Amino acid sequence: MKHGFMRMAAASPAMRVADPAYNAEKIVAVIEAQAKKGTELLVFPELSLSGYTCGDLFRQETLLRGCLDALRTVAAGTAGKRMLVFVGLPLALRGKLYNCAAAVADGEVKGFVPKTYLPEYGEFYEARYFTPAPEEPLFFEWEGKTCAVRRDLAIRERTTGAVVACEICEDLWAPDSPSVRHCARGATVIVNLSASDETVGKREYRKKLLAAQSGKNICAYLYCDAGESESTSDMIFAGNSMVYENGVCLAESAPFSGEICEAEADIGFLLFERSRMSTFVSSEGGEGECVADFWTEGDLTLRTVRPLPFVPQEEGERRDRAELILNIQAHALARRLGHTGSKTAVLGVSGGLDSTLALLVCCRAFDLLGRDRKGIVAVSMPGFGTTLKTKNNAASLMQALGVTMRQIPISQTVLKHFKDIGHDPEEKNAAYENAQARYRTMILMDLANETGGLVVGTGDLSELALGWCTYNGDHMSMYAVNASVPKTLVKHLVLAEAERLGGRAEVVLKSVLGTEISPELLPPDAGGNITQKTEDLVGPYELNDFYLYRMLRRGDGPAKTLYLAERAFSGAYDRATLKKWLVNFYRRFFSQQFKRNCMPDGVKVGSVSLSPRADWRMPSDASAALWAEEAEKL
Repeated sequence: MKHGFMRMAAASPAMRVADPAYNAEKIVAVIEAQAKKGTELLVFPELSLSGYTCGDLFRQETLLRGCLDALRTVAAGTAGKRMLVFVGLPLALRGKLYNCAAAVADGEVKGFVPKTYLPEYGEFYEARYFTPAPEEPLFFEWEGKTCAVRRDLAIRERTTGAVVACEICEDLWAPDSPSVRHCARGATVIVNLSASDETVGKREYRKKLLAAQSGKNICAYLYCDAGESESTSDMIFAGNSMVYENGVCLAESAPFSGEICEAEADIGFLLFERSRMSTFVSSEGGEGECVADFWTEGDLTLRTVRPLPFVPQEEGERRDRAELILNIQAHALARRLGHTGSKTAVLGVSGGLDSTLALLVCCRAFDLLGRDRKGIVAVSMPGFGTTLKTKNNAASLMQALGVTMRQIPISQTVLKHFKDIGHDPEEKNAAYENAQARYRTMILMDLANETGGLVVGTGDLSELALGWCTYNGDHMSMYAVNASVPKTLVKHLVLAEAERLGGRAEVVLKSVLGTEISPELLPPDAGGNITQKTEDLVGPYELNDFYLYRMLRRGDGPAKTLYLAERAFSGAYDRATLKKWLVNFYRRFFSQQFKRNCMPDGVKVGSVSLSPRADWRMPSDASAALWAEEAEKL
């Protein structure tokens, strides 16, 4: 698929035990239907051509010969289709019988993967019939070509280079699962042909195992379970198939639903994630690989692209996540206050979102330390752009939270500063705006010295990404509690705390949430309303946060990011608007690195951070040309 995605499916069609011709017919019908959907990888259950529950019939040459004929039918069914298919069958070779998965594409069999770990207990006692996979590969003639039976078989897609490998049922459960070796050698997708009977608790166990296996190996894991048309003499199979991507479930066919499990895995992301994970072990690949053409140019149809990737979708999860993040921030600040022996926490409170969150974190930290909240010195510093609403919200919040409130107007002092440096106050340029921000920071720093305290920074991750802060102004503090919290998440943290606190605090916090985002450095209009709206200047924060997540967390380039943004924000923004702010994002992100390279300490709360010490290292003079030019040409 486009932009490094792969469409995959696991199917458990109705079958007949010991009727390979019938089973092949059903499998080919699924292949035809999935080809119309653009599926590139299709997997069927363990021993799907014969049926898993054949018992001693596996020793019958008639059944074995019938399975080979059925495999020819399946192979013919893939001709002319850009699809890689795995089916299961018993394969007799050199006096031994192997439980195999056959990889089929381009109208031919690419190879066989024998099962390594055979259960010697339970209802089916596979060791009674089958031989474990040999250490060394076996070769034999199939349809006029040399075909391999090897445990390390992998299929490389010719165009994209994506590598798919296979294991069978209990191979997944083994301590040294073959998938570990496959992934180390370059496979990004593991398929598992399984026949796992359904019992109480089995589904939950499978899910935990698949999540762990795909997360440990940083791979996509496609698990295909046998369905209920298997024999029910002693048990039942439920067709509980699943697709996992790096520990996250993309799709699941519920037990007994009869559904085909379909998903679109992000192979590009998996490769990016492996490149940044030093714990991922890789070795030389290539051995045991064969090639096939199964890449298509299809668009995403199954995968949901979330417009707010930093914010959980479910209300309960949002509430739990907010509580966790607030606790992380508060405990980190409490530790820093204790370590430095600070008597107070000093911060500017503007009535805006970021300073509100920082104040809430300070309150939690003081509560953790068992200190009186009067040790929190919250300072309102109204200036040229301060509106009555934000000023009142700041004062009301301080009162509701029981902290020490200070109000220090800055306008007259800044005007004198303008006179000292020869700046005309009518010239509303960068000097006009930044002088206010830097004077406010000086007040906070001096107050911290005066009270034996520590200045708590309020700026968030989104502002750091865009450089939307004044260098050595609000850019600077002694500990930045919001440094890894993006703006879209800040809103939800404040809302969660509002609902937790209730009363007067909730009323004020919801008023803050309803206020335009602004630095309030330019004078309000005649009606006293905010004129300087941040999102008019740097773009909507929901777009910037989306772009930031795609670049840093998923490793996406401009083309893929815009492609996904069009789906995430369909109906909200047109392509031209998305492109405009994407170009702006790259230009700002690169040009503002100098601010991040000397940012203060701040606690990391999620997977994306711009700390130059631990997470994001980039020269201040790196060029944005490649990214911006690609985005402009889209």
